[in-house]
Amino acid sequence: MSDTLQQKKEKQTGYLYQNFRLFHLKDKKNQEFEFHYHDFNKIIIFLSGKVTYLVEGKAYYLKPWDILLINHHDIHKPIIDPNFTYERVVLWLQKDFINVPKDYSCDLSCCFTTANKKKFNLIRLNHTLQIEIQTILHQLEASLTSMEFGHEILSQTYFLQLMVYLNRVFVPEQYAKDTSATQYDKQIADILTYINQNLSADLSNETLASQFYVSKYYLMHKFKKHTGYTLHNYIQQKRLLLAGDLIKRGIPILKTSSICGFSDYSAFLRAFRKFYGMSPKCFANSVIDGYKFPVVQ
Repeated sequence: MSDTLQQKKEKQTGYLYQNFRLFHLKDKKNQEFEFHYHDFNKIIIFLSGKVTYLVEGKAYYLKPWDILLINHHDIHKPIIDPNFTYERVVLWLQKDFINVPKDYSCDLSCCFTTANKKKFNLIRLNHTLQIEIQTILHQLEASLTSMEFGHEILSQTYFLQLMVYLNRVFVPEQYAKDTSATQYDKQIADILTYINQNLSADLSNETLASQFYVSKYYLMHKFKKHTGYTLHNYIQQKRLLLAGDLIKRGIPILKTSSICGFSDYSAFLRAFRKFYGMSPKCFANSVIDGYKFPVVQ
């Protein structure tokens, strides 16, 4: 395995082979995590502890039974106080699996797309909905450890039920955006939004500095402070993650290069090979496997 592919795998923590996977974790130890991302969506149900979760430039201060929706490719990491017991349920889920019920006019991925549009990843439940989520979650956990007849189907049923309730959260009377639970720099949030909505455009340091009326060096320093990434590395990574998604969907490689903001095709090929450890053509015909499961945050 090449060093570049190994580095990529360390940033992309975990690889999901099932439709979904559930972890119920409880620990009290000193642990630090780097910013990372996944190729799948992630749900974090916070039960206890003192944890601040950083997601795409925003800091979320969690309370028991808060829920975080982490979109695939969102850059994130937890900051954990080791003096408190950290308990959480973490769900990894395949994007395609939750898209299946679209046939029934029920888009279960809507909660993730809505969170992305709102630029707000936190669900703080009202009391009634919290009790309903608790009940479904306990049933789901029990079915996953059962060996009784039909337990696999029952597990998927409870999981889909959980997703239905999470999507109902976004009905206005059920969901209130608690801005006191988060802290972020509005200018950096605006810059992140602009970058992710304009990956095909000129996103040089000079252009962004001009766009947001700041000096180039101030922008670079501030971006690194709030996101953990250099401006160049963040943009490059987001473009290459998008490229991987487009190639998986069958978009021609040359067109993908243009969509992702690479004016020089040879530069795209070099960057892609360095990031994924293989050429775009090989990537299109391969499934990257062998990812170790990490300690799940």
